[in-house]
Amino acid sequence: QIQLVESGGGLVQPGGSLRLSCVASGFTAGYTFMHYDMSWYRQAPGKEREFVASITNVYLSTEYADSVKGRFTISRDNWKSTVYLQMDDLKPEDTAVYYCYVQGPAVWGQGTQVTVSS
Repeated sequence: QIQLVESGGGLVQPGGSLRLSCVASGFTAGYTFMHYDMSWYRQAPGKEREFVASITNVYLSTEYADSVKGRFTISRDNWKSTVYLQMDDLKPEDTAVYYCYVQGPAVWGQGTQVTVSS
C-alpha cells in the first residue's frame, strides 16, 4: 500500500527556515506518484488539522493557506516521488505536526514535528 514518510522537522528560532520532505512509495495498479496531487497539512496542539499547501500532479499548480502565503513554498520531484515544503520566516504560530497527504487514495504520513521558539 501507499506509504508517505516525512522528514526535516525540528526546532527553529522565529524568522528561521526549514525544508520538509515527504517520500512516497507503494503505488500499484499502474499508478505512480506523478498521477496524484499532493498536499501538506498541519495540526497544532489542541487544534484541528488544517490545510497548508497543495500541488497538482502535472501542471504543478499550487495553493496555499492565507496564513502561509509568501512564506511557504510547496514543490515536488516526480522522479524522486517526493514532495517538499520550504518554510521561511517561521513564526511561533507555525508550531505543529506537519503531515503529508496524497489525494485520491487519501493516505496520510506519520507527521514531522516543527517547533518555532526562541
